[in-house]
Amino acid sequence: MKLSIIVPVHNMAADGKLNYCLDSLVNQTIKDYEIIAVDDASTDDSLEILKDYEKRYPDRFIALSLSQNHRQGGAKNAALRICRGEYIGFVDSDDWMLPEAYEKLVSLAEEQDADVACCDLCHVTEHVMTVTERIPSFDAKNAGELTPEKRGSLILGFGALVTKVFKRHVFKEPEILFPEHMFYEDNALTVELIMRAKRIAYLEEALYFYYQHGASTVHVISEERCKDRMEAMRIMLRMAKENGYYESCRMELECRFAELFYKNTLFSYLQGEQKKRLSFIKELGREMKETFPEFQKNPLFVARSDAEERKMMAMQQKNTLTFYLYYHLLWTYRKLRGKK
Repeated sequence: MKLSIIVPVHNMAADGKLNYCLDSLVNQTIKDYEIIAVDDASTDDSLEILKDYEKRYPDRFIALSLSQNHRQGGAKNAALRICRGEYIGFVDSDDWMLPEAYEKLVSLAEEQDADVACCDLCHVTEHVMTVTERIPSFDAKNAGELTPEKRGSLILGFGALVTKVFKRHVFKEPEILFPEHMFYEDNALTVELIMRAKRIAYLEEALYFYYQHGASTVHVISEERCKDRMEAMRIMLRMAKENGYYESCRMELECRFAELFYKNTLFSYLQGEQKKRLSFIKELGREMKETFPEFQKNPLFVARSDAEERKMMAMQQKNTLTFYLYYHLLWTYRKLRGKK
């Protein structure tokens, strides 16, 4: 089996989203591949749709069902445990691929003997197969044989897993599984996947369509999801320590942790959570300081955050109430100014 395409599914039956995704996959031009779609305890007609595709395409489509919701990590793991492909790819069930996408990615990986092959994506708001604008999802300078410098750069920006195919050994030697019952499961494993790869190939072409709509995970912010992102970063650090690359990549890991665990969580929580708790913000800052006391001096973090963000983070580290009042006043001022 050349390729396994893994599709986690949860309540995507409405508006033809799931059908459009699956139609793009069953019509891939690559030969000898399988699609493993895993219904994660949906409460709509998603499972019935998957069973219909399995019936119509028995040579390439496998429908699995989880009786309890395990989130995307659990659905991916169920597929990883049975997949047979030499290469593994992932697709979100509301997105889709060009028909030739996987043939191009696998051919590229084989030509360059790469452990990972990457492509770019296109943002869309409707079901179309026309690429409007190519959105780079990978930095071309990091392609080829991975040096310590390239790995450090990739820790800071690897791009989405869905725009890539991986050689089987990256997930299987030894076996690695996604954390379950949480969002942001990809963030937990990204660094480990980078450390397992020796060579990466990159095709500067948009083959993946990222469907932007109101129900997308990226548009939903809550304290629960913020906590999941924090846990994903704890897992990332724990794996780095267990697998022996924490010290050699400490600066990059510190920057990555400070960005996702702290900065992104802090500001997205303030912007999106309706019932804000000062205790949550205080605990977030405390753990950040305990994990990396000198993170504000990290040159990578300084370069990747603006002066206003750094000012407010420094304020929060000193006094959460002062920070919160300042942020609220600044947000109110900018909102009123924007209405003029």
